[in-house]
Amino acid sequence: MNAQTEQVDDIRLVALPTAINVADMFVRFSLGEWRLTSMRDEAAQTARRLVAAAVEVAERGIPGFLLVRLRLTGTYLVVEVEGDRVAMPPELANARAGLVDLTAGGHLAWCELALPSGMNASAVPLPRREPRRSPAAERLGDEPEVDPEVIQRILYGLGGSVPHRPE
Repeated sequence: MNAQTEQVDDIRLVALPTAINVADMFVRFSLGEWRLTSMRDEAAQTARRLVAAAVEVAERGIPGFLLVRLRLTGTYLVVEVEGDRVAMPPELANARAGLVDLTAGGHLAWCELALPSGMNASAVPLPRREPRRSPAAERLGDEPEVDPEVIQRILYGLGGSVPHRPE
């Protein structure tokens, strides 16, 4: 695995069967944000396999948590599943994949997927979002006028410090 990570996104899930579909949606959403839609199916399938293997070995009564992480590094997208109990699915035995024991406890299963030809992680754009107001703020109309002295009194009441001014 390459240590130089350009972008990362993750989600924490409970190691139950529902985590498999949630991981799939997470991967599809993240790759859409990163404009890597051509990799959606392969990456989602890889995440599904890694999460399914972790769910299969999880304790039934106390399933624990899984951390599903996507990392862009070098010329690869790395799909990772971290938890107390994870396993390598047999379908990924011949892939660029591995299982690592973590020093803080737990395990990490990972699989590297090659980025589209000619692309590297530093060329993938960061997600851009348009600034917008919430629907509730839109219904209120224009921004209300705020008295700075009222805000200072509120902050003081919440435990903040307000410089004392001579009266």
